[in-house]
Amino acid sequence: MYYYQSPFGSLRVIEKENKITSISYCQEYKENENIPFIITQLFQELDEYFNLERTKFSIPIELIGTEFQKKVWSSLKSIPYGKVNTYKQIAIKIGNEKASRAVGNACNKNPLLLLIPCHRVIGSNGSLTGFALGLEIKEQLLELEKRKQS
Repeated sequence: MYYYQSPFGSLRVIEKENKITSISYCQEYKENENIPFIITQLFQELDEYFNLERTKFSIPIELIGTEFQKKVWSSLKSIPYGKVNTYKQIAIKIGNEKASRAVGNACNKNPLLLLIPCHRVIGSNGSLTGFALGLEIKEQLLELEKRKQS
């Protein structure tokens, strides 16, 4: 387990066999020891993202979830930087237009904050909805990405 201090708080990172398997928000921050190269690379890419120098992540990941969740998460990765999709648009992309609520549940279970950009998914009426770090941070991430595009 490793910790990254983002502008929005501490993130806990789990790596397995040179792949990132989890990035989640956490209350604590601990100093990292014996950091493997993959974690150093991830932290560099996160720094670049927050400094408006990176729009895509190249870190190897391993998705752990149901087939449906993996389908949703893969679809989320296709949302362009600085753009948003609705839950319904994602449901249509994965071939089940009635699965908006299930898409929302899969977003809620996203194991890789930022790398799988669930912050780019909004309600059909354009409203910001659920996000592990809270709606204020979701809005700030979307604003950060819009700023890069300007």
